[in-house]
Amino acid sequence: MSPRASREPPAESATVVTSQKVCAGRADDYQRWQHRMNEAARAFDGFEGAEVYPPAAEDGNEWVAVFRFAGIDRLTAWLDSDRRRELLDEGQEFLEGSPTQEVLRGGAPAEQAPETVTAVVSHEVKPGREKEFLRWQEKAFKAQAKSPGFMGSELFRPVEGVQEHWVVVFRFDSREHLDDWLASDVRQTLLEEGRHYFASYDVRKVGSAFSGWFRFGEGEQDSAPPNWKQAMTVLMALYPTVMVLNLTEGHWLDKLGVPGYIGLFIGNVLSVSALTWLLMPLVNRTLAFWLVPGRATTSRVHLAGAAAVVLCYALCLAVFGLIAH
Repeated sequence: MSPRASREPPAESATVVTSQKVCAGRADDYQRWQHRMNEAARAFDGFEGAEVYPPAAEDGNEWVAVFRFAGIDRLTAWLDSDRRRELLDEGQEFLEGSPTQEVLRGGAPAEQAPETVTAVVSHEVKPGREKEFLRWQEKAFKAQAKSPGFMGSELFRPVEGVQEHWVVVFRFDSREHLDDWLASDVRQTLLEEGRHYFASYDVRKVGSAFSGWFRFGEGEQDSAPPNWKQAMTVLMALYPTVMVLNLTEGHWLDKLGVPGYIGLFIGNVLSVSALTWLLMPLVNRTLAFWLVPGRATTSRVHLAGAAAVVLCYALCLAVFGLIAH
C-alpha cells in the first residue's frame, strides 16, 4: 500500500470500525454479546467478515470490532437496522457510553504479518479547510514513511450521510514502532500544525500477536484469542517441534559438517513451516473450545483449556527428558 493519500476509493467495499469501552468485570458478558452482534451482521446481504480485538494493556477496557460489507449501501443497511439497535440497547448495561464508529469506503483488507499493528485515526476537519488538511496530511505521510517499521497508510474521505470524519489508517510492523511514531517529536510538531485544519482527532489501535497462526472455520473467526492463550498454545507446539528437529535434522547436519548458523536457519525454516501449515491448524481445531472467544464463555472453560496445555508441557518435558538421557 502506498504511503500517499489514496485516490477516491472504489465503491465495492465498505468497512466500519467500532470502538467501545466495557465496564470492569464484564468482559465475558461483552464477548457473548459481541458474538451475537457478529452473528446478526452475518445474516445481512453483503456481509464479508467481522473481527474483534481485545484491548491492549495500555488501552484499558476499550475493545475494537471491525465489520466488512460488499458496498456502502449494504453496510448502512446493517448500521441502520432494527436488529442492530436492539442489540446496542441490550449491551448498554455493560458498555461505558455509546460505541464510536468510523466508516471506511473502499480499500481492501490487508494481509497482515503476525505482529502487524494498525492505527485508525479520525479527524473532524474544520469547514472550508479540506484542501489545507489534505496538503498537511500529505506532509504527514511523507514524515511517517521515514519512521522505523512503517508499512503503509491510506486516507478515507467522509461518506455523505454516513461518515463525517476524515479517517487515516496506517500500519506498523510492531506495537513498539507504532507507539514510537505516535510519541515522536516529529508527529507532535505535525499535530500542532494540523490543529489549524481539524478541530479534533481520535486514535485507535488494532492488532494482535501471532494472529496469522489462528484461523478457524467460516463463521467462527470473529476474533483472535487473547494474547496469553496464543503464547501458551504456540509454545506447546513449538517446543516439541524444535526438540524433534534438534534430535533429527540437527544431528544429521552436524554429521555432515554444516556450519551452525546455516543449520540454525534450516531448523527455523522447518519449524516455522511445521507450525504454520501442520501443527497450529491441528492445535486450533483441538483447542477451539478454549481459543475461540465465542465458545470460551465461562471460567471453567478457561481453566480447563489452560490445564490441558500445561499438561501437554509436562508430558513433553517428561518424554524428551527420557530421550535425552
